[in-house]
Amino acid sequence: MKLTVVGCSGSFPSAESACSSYLVEADGFRLLLDMGNGALGELQRHCGLYDLDAIFLSHLHADHCIDMCAYFVARYYRHDGGRCDPIPVYGPEGTEHRLTTAYADTPTASSMSEVFDFHTVKPSTFEVGPFTVHTERVAHPVEAYGIRVEHGGKSLTYSGDTGITPALDELARDTDLFLCEAAFTHGKEDIPDLHLNGREAGETAARAGARRLLLTHIPPWTDPQANLTDARAVYDGPVELATPRVSYDI
Repeated sequence: MKLTVVGCSGSFPSAESACSSYLVEADGFRLLLDMGNGALGELQRHCGLYDLDAIFLSHLHADHCIDMCAYFVARYYRHDGGRCDPIPVYGPEGTEHRLTTAYADTPTASSMSEVFDFHTVKPSTFEVGPFTVHTERVAHPVEAYGIRVEHGGKSLTYSGDTGITPALDELARDTDLFLCEAAFTHGKEDIPDLHLNGREAGETAARAGARRLLLTHIPPWTDPQANLTDARAVYDGPVELATPRVSYDI
């Protein structure tokens, strides 16, 4: 598998990065995890507009899904006059309604489903192209899911947005690459069931026995180096900051 960071800024885009979006590729199949603010433009650096095979939305906060409205335009009003076949979109209950409402003026109430094949995510295991996918509900104010993607004996776990939860520990158990949010700063913000800080991300990786940790979803107002230092203090494995336009082999 190959992971490419399309965007990794938390809450709103930074000058250097779009919001959360991650491209996972194997055997010619392209799975996109989230499509937050600014992600669609950045995505085109890595693949064509119509080259995605499936999309997973961890939850329905704008910084993880709002560019799906722009992607609807690209697929519905295709430049050659055609309309794209529906692409599978896996998201929480109400994803179609959320995106239709956010767009505000789709041609009909069902227009989104003409180019997106919506599937409701629950805690489960299923196949997406060549990948085996495991999803678990995580701790966030809205319905939110972490995802584990497996292929060829390797695994990638993406936390989505979450506070501390045993579900994430199990999802990341012995994973090869743990893409984990670290939005808060240790000793500064302490709001249960919302976000992790760098130390908590490191502790989660340590408990899970993750082989490699990649910190992501750090907002522009948070010092990423502080979160990196905090994670390294409690996790002995390799740990880095997610970097936009960088790819990681798994």
